[in-house]
Amino acid sequence: MKQFKIIIEQHPDGFIAYPVGMKGIVIGPSDTYQEALEDIKSAIVFHLETFGKKVFSGL
Repeated sequence: MKQFKIIIEQHPDGFIAYPVGMKGIVIGPSDTYQEALEDIKSAIVFHLETFGKKVFSGL
């Protein structure tokens, strides 16, 4: 499986996560770092299965 760089930021309302280089995916707020990580992994798989390669920036 392809690897993605994932950014997880802590904000007052919780954790926000998004993958670098993919369009249309931002997850949050999540209560914990681990929850944000699991949610973003699931979102990446869903977007790739649903939209294919066009989710990547620049394609």
